[in-house]
Amino acid sequence: MKNSIEVIGLGAGDLEQLPLGMYRKLTQHQGKVYVRTLDHPVVEALQQEGVVFHSFDSLYEEAEQFQTVYENITDVLLQAAITQPILYAVPGHPMLAEQTVQLLLKQQEVDVEVLGGHSYLDDIFTTLQIDPIDGFQFIDGTDFRREELTYQNHLLFCQVYDSFIASEVKLTLLEDLPADYEVIILDAVGTTEEKQIRVPLEELDRVTQLSNLMSIYVPPVPADLLHHHFTTLRSVIRTLRGKDGCPWDRKQTHESLRPYAMEEVYELIDAINREDDDAIVEELGDVLLQVLLHSQIGEDDGYFTIDDVIKSTTDKMIHRHPHVFAKERAHKTWDELKQEEKTTDEPEGLLASVIKEGPSLFVAHQLQEQAAKVGFDWDDVSSVWDKFIEEKDEFTEAVSKEQSVEMENEFGDMLFVLANVAKHYDIQPELALVKTNYKFVSRFQAMERQVYKDKKHLTDITFDEMNQYWEQAKKKERE
Repeated sequence: MKNSIEVIGLGAGDLEQLPLGMYRKLTQHQGKVYVRTLDHPVVEALQQEGVVFHSFDSLYEEAEQFQTVYENITDVLLQAAITQPILYAVPGHPMLAEQTVQLLLKQQEVDVEVLGGHSYLDDIFTTLQIDPIDGFQFIDGTDFRREELTYQNHLLFCQVYDSFIASEVKLTLLEDLPADYEVIILDAVGTTEEKQIRVPLEELDRVTQLSNLMSIYVPPVPADLLHHHFTTLRSVIRTLRGKDGCPWDRKQTHESLRPYAMEEVYELIDAINREDDDAIVEELGDVLLQVLLHSQIGEDDGYFTIDDVIKSTTDKMIHRHPHVFAKERAHKTWDELKQEEKTTDEPEGLLASVIKEGPSLFVAHQLQEQAAKVGFDWDDVSSVWDKFIEEKDEFTEAVSKEQSVEMENEFGDMLFVLANVAKHYDIQPELALVKTNYKFVSRFQAMERQVYKDKKHLTDITFDEMNQYWEQAKKKERE
């Protein structure tokens, strides 16, 4: 007959909380009782009654990661179960934040029976006088991520048994909450030694004595402290577009918002070019606002939501980066991966992915980049320059004949060829022209300041004089 492992919970407090059946199981067991840690009031009391325990405290000192400790404990228990039945005791309830029990239940080599135990959550709810139905999140202080926290709920961190873990919890919470936000340290809840210590968040790890009976309670966070959360912004936009919202926001459509989307993107580019971090933050927020407004319009009209937008982008990024998320498909090119995303078997035209309503130099560059992928391009840049000269001659001819329509067409051809020149030199022509525009504005304004400093006006001086001021501005710019 195959041996088994029985798992029993020691509860969260002293011996008085231990159910009678569990007490008898422990005291009547023949042989040693395996226990994850000796640091528990019930263990100390049962040792005095003659129960022999074998603990795994030493494994915590040998390993650097908690997960390694839990895996090592599991391995020892499974090895011991080969020759004899095992009784394994853990703090609290076996099914509550007990990783070793989860690892035992996942394996198939040995039968595992969970006998139960007293959970300290009932005592927590009673002590704090909270109802978990209002929203409750139970978190392992040794293994959690910031994005998993739902601050509108009651938060309870368990396994905060030393200052290092308390410090990690504190630092994570400080990314969202003010330093003076009050949290509660709970110790030995439900026992005669029960304590509640209220401290500002910044002092959480400064409590001198921490133990494995301690937990950290974070009360639900007021909405005005969560303005940096995406869900808060989404709620604000939904309210603005709602029945009692803003008349301007309510009447907007995808079409009416088009100019604002363009404006915000250009303002972001402007902030980036000025290397103004504060402005970048503000303009990124304005771009995000446009995304949320369009998404809310889609939701109001019943077509899509921001969740669809996020899912689409997430799926796309995972699919297009197989070298990161699915290494067995890393040999595929970006374009091949994009084609896989299409819902029709008919190949998409090569230029279909290039936007036609963007800045013209940018579009011209992108069109020729795509065409070059199938070899529709000159082999060397000298040939492109020859083409530019040809287009320039055609433009000159149109000028001589005063053919305005042809002048416009030929001038466009010259710009298109120049975009190809930029491509051959790996230059983004739109950004190059943006920089030149900035440079012109900077020099012109410097020229203006110098003219006014000399008590003159631009309208009163000649072009040659202006050019002298211009050269002075260029010289100062280089200094």
